[in-house]
This record gives sequence, C-alpha cells and structure tokens, in this order.
Amino acid sequence: MFSKKWNVLLLTMCLALFAAGCGKSDSGTGGSASKEGTSASEKVTIKFMHLWPEGVSAGQNKIVNQIINDYQKEHENVTIKQEVLDNEQYKNKLKVLSASNELPDVGVTWAAGFLKPYVEGNLFAPIDDLLGGELKDKFVAGTTEAYAVDDKTYALPLEFNIAPIYYNKAIFKKYNLEVPQTYEQFKGILKTLSDNGVAPIALGNKDRWTGSLWYMYLADRIAGQKTLADAIGGSGSFKDAGLVQAAKEVQSLVDSNAFVKGFNGLSNEEGKAEFLNEKAAMYLMGTWELPNYTTNEEIPKEFRDNVGFFKFPTVEGGKGDINSWVGGPGVGLFVSQNSEVKEEAKAFVQYFVTKWGEQSVTGAGVIPATKVDTSALDLPPLYIDLFNEMNKASSITLFADVQMPANAAETHLNMIQALFGKAVSPEKFSEEHDKAIAKGN
Repeated sequence: MFSKKWNVLLLTMCLALFAAGCGKSDSGTGGSASKEGTSASEKVTIKFMHLWPEGVSAGQNKIVNQIINDYQKEHENVTIKQEVLDNEQYKNKLKVLSASNELPDVGVTWAAGFLKPYVEGNLFAPIDDLLGGELKDKFVAGTTEAYAVDDKTYALPLEFNIAPIYYNKAIFKKYNLEVPQTYEQFKGILKTLSDNGVAPIALGNKDRWTGSLWYMYLADRIAGQKTLADAIGGSGSFKDAGLVQAAKEVQSLVDSNAFVKGFNGLSNEEGKAEFLNEKAAMYLMGTWELPNYTTNEEIPKEFRDNVGFFKFPTVEGGKGDINSWVGGPGVGLFVSQNSEVKEEAKAFVQYFVTKWGEQSVTGAGVIPATKVDTSALDLPPLYIDLFNEMNKASSITLFADVQMPANAAETHLNMIQALFGKAVSPEKFSEEHDKAIAKGN
C-alpha cells in the first residue's frame, strides 16, 4: 500500500540530505505574526502543545525552546505558550481537547489514519498555502502527501523514521554475542542472555504500539511486506498463514522470556529505562530515539558509545527481506481550524519547520522531513550508519496504527496487548483485525 511511495521517498531523501549544494533553509522565513485587520504591534498569544519533554526528549526540547525564543525576539508582539506532555499523555489530551473544540493553535499530529478523523471533524486547518510560499520545494518528495486528505494538506512533517533494533555492545561483548543475521541466531542470543540473568529485550507494551513493531517485523519477515501491507489496507487478510504464524511467534517470544518482566504493564518510557539503565540488552524503536544515543548529554557518554543497531533478522523460509523496514513519516505540525490567531499560527509553523531542519540534525540527531545539506556537518557515526541503511531499503511499511482508520487502529492496539499477554489466540487476533478493517472506520 505504501511501499512504492516510500521507496521513491527514500531515494529522494538520501540524495537531498547527502548531496552538496542542496540549499540551506533561509533563517529569515516566518512572515509577519499579525493577523488580517490588526497591526503588527498587537499582542498575540499562540498556544503550542507538543510531546518533547525535557529529559526524555532533551535534544528536541532544547531545539523547540531555541526556535521559540528566536521567533519571539523577531516578533516582539507574539508570545508562544507551550504545553509539553509525553507521548501517551499527548495523544489522550488531543482526544479530550478535540471533543470540546479546544485544540491548541498549533499542535503535533501523526500522518494518514491518525490525522483523518481530525480533518473530517473540521478540526485541522488546511495549510497548502504554506507549501506554495517560503516552504516550496523544501520538503523531501513524498513526505507531505502522508498528511493530505482529499488533496488538501493538513500538517507539515518534521521527521522521517525507520525502526532498528538498538543493542548494548558491551553486554553483547561480555557474552560473546554477534549481531544476528537470521532469526534463529537471534533466538540463540535471547537464550544466552536469559540463561545468564540478563533481560534480552526492553519493552513497555502498556502503550501497545511498541508491541506492534515486533508483530509487524515478524509479519514482514514471515509473510512478506506486500502480504502485510495488503492486510492493513483491507485488500488482503490477517488470516493469511504467514500473518497468523507471526502472531504465534510473538507468543513464542513471550514464552521464552524475551522481554523484561512486567512488560505489558510498563509504559514505553519505563520499558526504555531498562535499556538506558543497562538492565536489558536490546530495544526496538524508531529513529526518533537517535538523540538519546548520540547527542543527549544527560545520558552518560559511555553508554551512548556502547549503543549499536541491527536490522530485524530474516526468518528461514520466510518471504521477507532484511532491508525491508517498518517506519515512515514521523510527527508533523497542525494549525487548529478554530484558532482565533490562525494566520499567526501558520506563520509560526512555517518558521518552526524551516528552523527545525538543520537544527534537528546537528542538535538532536533527528532525520528531518525537509531537505538539509549535510555535506559539511559533523554527524555521529550511528546517525550516518542508520541513514546509509535507509538508502538500501527495499520497502518501508508505515506503522500499522498510523495507517489504519481510527477504530481499526484501536482494535489493532488492543489486540496487540492481548496477544502479548496471551489473552487472545493468534487465530482470534487475526479474525478481529479483519472484522475491524472491514468496518472501514
């Protein structure tokens, strides 16, 4: 469903980021912060809600505050009022605020199926006018389309992500473990670690989408990318033998004590802490985590230097490709349709996206959705290595809960947690997915 688009997108992105002379963003963009009918000196407050708290998202948080400070200096009549929440709190509050038509002037959204209900509820403003202005040709080809509904764009993307398995090189060295190429080798690593009292994998599956990454990769490697994409899109079925086998393999991992204790009751942040505190050897997560292993000085350098990554291994007899990834566009910025300062909010979004590009690369190690000339930038090896792997990608399957319509996504996430908790059989898991997607909402 999405693979061909992402293949083209990846090639374009690689050229855009690493080809010299790509053209850096103009730091003077952003336009006036005054709205029609008011003077530029009139005081304006823009409410901005985001999900980069200090600490867990230190790199991004620092950049956000720098951009806001710069904007307020350049637009003395504008005050940006922030509300900062962690990932799950943010999603929950967005739902609550949308129900009462009280969304912030500017906020963060995900693409595709996540964004669609807000658009259909007339909650997000179309912002195509920004794409025709200072931001024209600034985005990597294909990224903004993920935020479009009926040919109108309702958010501007900030990131592009893939999901590797990060691992602790010191723990691997201690137990003479090598990066696995096959799933059998991977299971051997799990056994060695478990036998030595080390939790193999950090996972906080209370948030559910974290477990979805594991299922998606197993589904991709066993059934193949097209089978998985077709099932998510509704033209195929989750009852496919390979997809059912992937669900069975999830429960086999649970039975082999692959994950940290209590994983189904831990949030992602709690699960991640097990990896950061070196109590777990591996952690599967998107490249938005890169700052914690490259530039986040709140995390000890010794630990950061010990983090490597590998691609999800191939499964013997499976139809998948080791260069097939789970990922896609990350978060983007929306402007509320009901904002009383809509034009000022749009101006701020334009400025923010422009500034975010290079600063997110150098200051946080984030892979941006805008074109950035990295030829003269001193980037961490982990960042460069992961980006080079993106260049080899045979396909990218967008996160299932982002692709699916809202209600189907909720079913998917609930079934993921039930599957990991062994509260549902693989067959029932597959059946419930087909039912939810067939409803089409």
